[in-house]
Amino acid sequence: MADVEMGDSQHQPAAAAAAPSDAPAPTQSTLQSEYLLSDSPHAVSLNPSFSRLRRRARQQQLTLMVLRTSSRADLKEIAALIEAGSLSKEIRRISRAVRLTIALRRRLAARDVTAFLSFALPPSSDAFARLSALVPKEDGSEMEVDAVAPAAQVSIKHGLPEIEIYCYLLVLIFLIDNKKYDEAKACASTSIARLKNLNRRTVDVLACRLYSYFSYVHEVTNSLSEIRGTLLALHRMATLHRDELGQETLLNLLLRNYLHYNLYDQAEKLRSKAPRFEAHSNQQFCRYLFYLGKIRTIQLEYTDAKESLLQAARKAPTAALGFRIQCNKWAIIVRLLLGEIPERTIFMQKGMKAALTPYFELTNAVRVGDLELFRAVADKFSSTFSADRTQNLIVRLRHNVIRTGLLADAESIVAKAIRDGAIDATIDHANGWMVSKETGDVYSTNEPQIAFNSRIAFCLNMHNEAVKALRFPPNSHKEKESAEKRRERLQQEEELAKHMAEEDDDDF
Repeated sequence: MADVEMGDSQHQPAAAAAAPSDAPAPTQSTLQSEYLLSDSPHAVSLNPSFSRLRRRARQQQLTLMVLRTSSRADLKEIAALIEAGSLSKEIRRISRAVRLTIALRRRLAARDVTAFLSFALPPSSDAFARLSALVPKEDGSEMEVDAVAPAAQVSIKHGLPEIEIYCYLLVLIFLIDNKKYDEAKACASTSIARLKNLNRRTVDVLACRLYSYFSYVHEVTNSLSEIRGTLLALHRMATLHRDELGQETLLNLLLRNYLHYNLYDQAEKLRSKAPRFEAHSNQQFCRYLFYLGKIRTIQLEYTDAKESLLQAARKAPTAALGFRIQCNKWAIIVRLLLGEIPERTIFMQKGMKAALTPYFELTNAVRVGDLELFRAVADKFSSTFSADRTQNLIVRLRHNVIRTGLLADAESIVAKAIRDGAIDATIDHANGWMVSKETGDVYSTNEPQIAFNSRIAFCLNMHNEAVKALRFPPNSHKEKESAEKRRERLQQEEELAKHMAEEDDDDF
């Protein structure tokens, strides 16, 4: 009797609402069994344990009926809240309705969703036909009883776009929770097509949730690349509509899409050219910082990456344990790449100890500087690092391990030099550096004069020895005469001799 319950405008207690609608009609066999268990002393005395089991089963059945009735009442209140927010243009009411839906999702059943669709949407609408076909039908006596409703009681139908979009969101959440991903993809695609025809600020909050689940369904089914063009078109539409919340959500979804396929350059180009504005959602801002930290890490900008990742971990809600674990994993790797050793308290946070165990052992290997231990840890947890997409960063840490080992060897060498008296200094083992001991004013003594004198004498002796060692072969500075130049020289000499002879003849 879905229409009766959803159409009732008066708020009734859950148990009272469940009694007339959800309670199955008692059959003759049921009445007989109840009579035997309650009134027959022989039946009770012969099998008292069966009596207790029967009462417990009835209590569980009543509890289930109360929960379902309360779920439907909550859905009715959520619809009223969305309607009030739409009429008064108050987005906070619609945001509250979304939060209530997330809290209610674990208690939803197929018959609850079907009843709400009958309550919220006109039967002749396209949305009702599409969504009703996607919701699975339940079998059983309870469903048969609820299928018949009195004709006198008619539920109120809402024609608001916000109610329609909320119905899409509710069905999509229900299908995802029941792991019906093919039907969820169809529902998400239909809802996205419907959203393209709407430009209402009160729909933006619901649209952001639909965008997120739209991307999530395709990520679960390994088809994220198919919706990249759709997400880009939606981001452009949100920009034109000045939907900042939608831009914020879609930008994060696009960054996640690019990073899923390791397209870090394209993600950075999109991020750098996307319009910037003040963050409207703390959750979306945390996601943006996390994706920014991953991009900066791949681009070797470890300082900026560390700041973004730590800020994302601090700002994330306490309930988002998985997100904070991922932020801490990447932050640990970045700090190791910077040459820092994370504190032990990071690995001992509540609920994170088991997830951060591989990174704790990796940190220990880097701190010790043992290359063999580092390789063993990398091989042991290779599947974990691959799932976290940090395998390529683990490869970069090999140089840090070698450097740590070299620092340990250098410390031993310096200690030996100090012990031998070659260096007058001390070693600060805690900070890992050497401190030279202070000496007096050496320039007040003759040591600088003696040192310069010895250096000058050495240079002069070297010069004198070099000059003495020089040997110059005869005519070594002259170039050898080629045959052509020799002929020219002889010809010039003959002409000069002939000319001089002619001058002598002229004198006589």
